[in-house]
Amino acid sequence: MARDQKKARREGRTIVWVDEVGFYLLAGVVRTYAPRGQTPVLRVPLTRDHLSVIGAVTATGRLLLAVQEHAFNGLTVVRFLRHLLQQIPGKILLIWDGAPIHRDHRVADFLAAGAATRLHIEALPGYAPDLMPVEGIWQHLKHVELRNVTCHNQQELRHELQLAIARLRQKWHIITGCIRECGY
Repeated sequence: MARDQKKARREGRTIVWVDEVGFYLLAGVVRTYAPRGQTPVLRVPLTRDHLSVIGAVTATGRLLLAVQEHAFNGLTVVRFLRHLLQQIPGKILLIWDGAPIHRDHRVADFLAAGAATRLHIEALPGYAPDLMPVEGIWQHLKHVELRNVTCHNQQELRHELQLAIARLRQKWHIITGCIRECGY
């Protein structure tokens, strides 16, 4: 990865890490304080409803996200890549994992149609969450910002997630800490 970082600096590219995650209605239960003998009970519907989130983190700590109610596919990944190209000027070195949606023919077509002039993509080795700073962002959102938060539907979850993201964006030291923790 050091070679890629040096090459990106030489070419004036912005380094961006991208990853996807699902946020479910079930609360991320963490330890809490309660009076002895009064165990807190969280009541939520048992469902698999979730929000899919794709996120990008720049080396400077900028956080860009897209949220939707269904799983991402090649088309929605291309939409997010277009969003990145609009939000980040100049050339980009995009680092992501080997998820099948990243190899979708629509992503390849998008790159072949001209996006590859600004967007260079590098895939991480198979299952390497310790090299992905965005994984730390997901962990912080789920287990700190949204700890013990219960939601009864996707609209409530979307609202709570937006509030959590707004709080996290104010804590740029956490975002840059996730980057440093991965050794970048």
